[in-house]
Amino acid sequence: MRKSATPIRNRATALALLGTLLVSWPLQAQTLRERIQERLAARAAQRAPAAANLQEYVLTHDGLQRRYLLYVPARLPASQAVPLVLAFHGGGGHAEYMANDARYGLQSMAEREGFAVAFPNGYSKLPAGKFATWNAGGCCGDARDHGVDDVGFARAVVADVQRHRAIDRNRIFATGMSNGGMMSHRLACDAADLFRAVASVAGTDATTTCQPSRTVAVLHIHAKDDTHVLYNGGAGPDAFRDASKVMDFVSVPDTIARWVARNQCAATPQRVFDKPGARCDIYTSCRDHAAVELCTTDSGGHSWPGARVVRKGQSDANQALDASRMIGAFFTQVGNSSP
Repeated sequence: MRKSATPIRNRATALALLGTLLVSWPLQAQTLRERIQERLAARAAQRAPAAANLQEYVLTHDGLQRRYLLYVPARLPASQAVPLVLAFHGGGGHAEYMANDARYGLQSMAEREGFAVAFPNGYSKLPAGKFATWNAGGCCGDARDHGVDDVGFARAVVADVQRHRAIDRNRIFATGMSNGGMMSHRLACDAADLFRAVASVAGTDATTTCQPSRTVAVLHIHAKDDTHVLYNGGAGPDAFRDASKVMDFVSVPDTIARWVARNQCAATPQRVFDKPGARCDIYTSCRDHAAVELCTTDSGGHSWPGARVVRKGQSDANQALDASRMIGAFFTQVGNSSP
């Protein structure tokens, strides 16, 4: 009768055997080592940075318990009224993901510009709030399908932040990635009384109606090779697996044309940034000086330009343009102009 192999009785023996395998098969071992390192790096990147001044707050809005994270640079005095940015994660993401500085650089932006940044969490059926979406009008997912009041939630976040520290009511902004960028566009339509400017990355205007109570400055950043929200319109092959959870996305040119018309800007833009792989054009002479700017990258797909880390399977982020720096400078410029 064939005897079974001798069992490995302790960790030392196991490690010794593993060491033998690594020596015997260096090519396979290197591949395994790389896979382990890649998985560990991916898991670490998904966790929010351990910042002492990144605080979590919970509130109830429209019968739902909602949450957000708040980052305030430690150097800012508590009594100082600071500009506030609301940063909306992409569809299927969550607040901690958006707060990850390696992916989005928004905490670094806050430090440079002297902003407070709130990271709201979208609507999710899961207790931990993961795989969340925003009701940006025509998109996306369960938030849209359940008619979640995310505009009201954004207002509630601003009001709640004000309970914890002084903010400058004339300098409230919104930004977001993908579905979160679409949410920013919606806030420019439905909460123009509150938000001075918005900046969207890889998320076009998904509103069904838009009648802003005042002009809002708009910055839009998009890659030509985005395979989720196609530059020239439509849902790409890498959008949600269930097509019913998204929409036939508005193109980038049509999104910009909408805002140029709403803000009554001059029809011809001016080139304000031009590097190999990226360029920005701004439409000026707008009503109430509410400019509209479009930054286009040639590569990067559905990612945040300038990011050090991207989601597994995504194209490397375009490095010709740093989205967080561009957004911070845009908000500061708008904030320094007359309301």
